[in-house]
Amino acid sequence: FVGPRPVGSRENEVQTVNYLLAQIESIREATAAGHHSISVDVQRPTGSFSIDFLGGFTSYYDKVTNIAVKLEPQGGAKHLMLANCHFDSVANSPGASDDAVSCAVMLEVLRALVNLSTPLLHGVVFLFNGAEENVLQASHGFITQHPWASQIRAFINLEAAGVGGKEVVFQTGPENPWLVQAYVHAAKHPFASVVGQEVFQSGVIPSDTDFRIYRDFGNIPGIDLAFIENGFIYHTKYDTPDRILTDSIQRAGDNIFAVLRHLAMSEKLADSSEYRHGNMVFFDLLGVFMVAYPARVGTIINYMAAMATFLYLGKKCSLPSSGGGRYARELFCATGLAVLSWFVTLLSVLIVALLVTLMGKSMFWYNHFYMSVCLYGSASVGKMIFIHTLAKNLYYGVSLADLFFDVSLLLWCCALLYLTQRGLCSAYVPMLMVAFPLVGKLLLISEFRCKGSSSKYCILYLLGLALPYVHFMFLIWVVFEIFTPILGRSGTEIPPDVVLASLITLGTIFLFSYLLHFIYLAKSTKWILTGLGTIFMVMLILVSCGLFFPYSADPTAPRPKRIFVQHTTRILHRLDGTVEKRDSGLWINSFDYTGMRFVTPHVPEINDTVRTKCHEDLPFCGFPWFLPVKFLVKKNWYLPAPEVTPKSPLEFKLLSRDNTEWGTTKLSFEVKGPSHMSLYLMPHSGARLSGWSFGNGTPQFDLEGEYFIFYSHGLDAPAWNFWFEIQVNPYPSGPEGMISVAIASHYFFGEDQKTPELNRILKRFPAWAFPSSWVSTYHLYRY
Repeated sequence: FVGPRPVGSRENEVQTVNYLLAQIESIREATAAGHHSISVDVQRPTGSFSIDFLGGFTSYYDKVTNIAVKLEPQGGAKHLMLANCHFDSVANSPGASDDAVSCAVMLEVLRALVNLSTPLLHGVVFLFNGAEENVLQASHGFITQHPWASQIRAFINLEAAGVGGKEVVFQTGPENPWLVQAYVHAAKHPFASVVGQEVFQSGVIPSDTDFRIYRDFGNIPGIDLAFIENGFIYHTKYDTPDRILTDSIQRAGDNIFAVLRHLAMSEKLADSSEYRHGNMVFFDLLGVFMVAYPARVGTIINYMAAMATFLYLGKKCSLPSSGGGRYARELFCATGLAVLSWFVTLLSVLIVALLVTLMGKSMFWYNHFYMSVCLYGSASVGKMIFIHTLAKNLYYGVSLADLFFDVSLLLWCCALLYLTQRGLCSAYVPMLMVAFPLVGKLLLISEFRCKGSSSKYCILYLLGLALPYVHFMFLIWVVFEIFTPILGRSGTEIPPDVVLASLITLGTIFLFSYLLHFIYLAKSTKWILTGLGTIFMVMLILVSCGLFFPYSADPTAPRPKRIFVQHTTRILHRLDGTVEKRDSGLWINSFDYTGMRFVTPHVPEINDTVRTKCHEDLPFCGFPWFLPVKFLVKKNWYLPAPEVTPKSPLEFKLLSRDNTEWGTTKLSFEVKGPSHMSLYLMPHSGARLSGWSFGNGTPQFDLEGEYFIFYSHGLDAPAWNFWFEIQVNPYPSGPEGMISVAIASHYFFGEDQKTPELNRILKRFPAWAFPSSWVSTYHLYRY
């Protein structure tokens, strides 16, 4: 058991690399059949690129590690399939699920493919990359620099956003529908949804994978899979091997082996460009089997379903005499009432969520998810029933139950047309919610005309809704499985109760659409409203009394609070190089909305008196941000502490300052420091960056006047040399110079990672907290 494996550590660069190489060698020696050959290459690339993630920043890496294994027929292969995992981890986390288990699966898949009795048609490259957590650096080094990269035609990426469970296909492509078809044909235990793909690619989920690198820098299509269950312990100390069920590993292995073998035997891999165009609509039905069809076919199906709906409604609107006109008016009014009930319900539940937040009880559901359903779900269902009960009693009659079926049909049809017009494959969801209820209605037309409230009618009506509702509820489960843990690491600025209450209310509105029908059939809703009101009031009282604590240290189901603690020293220099300010402290970030409210009783020194604000005149607020997430985490605490003295201190040197013939000033630097550093550039008023030595040479992603460069290196890396050019207008510069340059060093491992002061305060944190801690420094220079 190696433990945490951050880039640059001996655990990552030596122990894990040696272990993987030994396993690969044992597979090569134990090869039973002679149909294949194995080549192994250890790559240590250096490079730089810019990425539009977390607002956008630039990344520079030096001598990170890749282990590439090529399996091919004895005669060689012109075309290769890529399978990718990463063996590094974030600091302070063992990284069993993210992503060691995927590498273990890949080793076994390699072993199985080597021993196939029939030789593969194409080769397979198994890439064990050692710098994914450093924002996808090693995959960039492989796909842009490795000699095998030019032969790769498609890839499978194995990731994790949780610990165990089913691995879900959450993005494919771009385009290349043949890849989805391959997964549908080969996967033993399919679990995939185009809805997940479109949600993830919208940027709503603050995460990214190597899929982006292969897509954007390699221009190759692929399949992205990830474990998603139990995201509460993702990137924490609890991500240990014992929490991953063997069934999950076996299931993933079955799927990856089958899909890789299928693709490596596919003639389409040889000329994938011929099958490139088009997208696929794909989804599984409860993990039993997959449904997939081309997006253009989906568009035809969607428009046919919409046309059938409008023909059905149009026929009613064209009834003889005044019947059609009266129906159209009633349909219009009922539709307005339904939409109004949505907004009133959403507003009411959001008011409850804000009240809970203002009471200081936010995230009460983090360790008790179903309590949020009881509070916000009862409020949303109760409000919907109450509004429609009033409408029935004050305006409508019992006989108009049929009308609200048509209202739901019309609204889902509008959603279907909107999503189809936007070109979204997720339009299949409203298509199901239109087609199946409409067919059921037409089959039950005689029942609608007679005793609408009979048991036979209710059973047949619900059977017509069964398939779309079961699938839709499954999608809702996946949404909550993913988003509930994310709300525990989404920063201090987004009220999580507002987000969760909105999701629960939207789910209620969607699921309730065709069930509105029964409100107008029921003789009375008094007892239902009384029950829901009682549940809501009891839950609100219990929540306000603080009965539900958000976090848990229960080893069987931990719900840790995520905190970053850095023992840092800051040194700010004036324009003439003299020290303007020097201080040291414990800089503390809470990664959820509750801040330090629950921690302060255990560590009284961490209170609002040591809250610190952003210093707008300093690069990145004057603090050592590891990544550019200051927009997510604006509540910070700074507790004075002794100065840190790393045994490998940062060395920052200005090598040269030259005025170019094109009117810019070129500054060149050399930096020696730990494996992880962050460089912040802030041009002053009247100055702008015109060029630099990173990426393609053009400064990118100006974050409100600042630039963020993320740096990391493996073992035996040379000093970091870089330059940038500044264009100043007018010249000369003001009293503060042209630019502020700050650099932060991060000591994530080894003897410099901890200090006595850091260890003392970590021991005082409660068991339910997960304080990820390290030593850092922040140096500011002005030029």
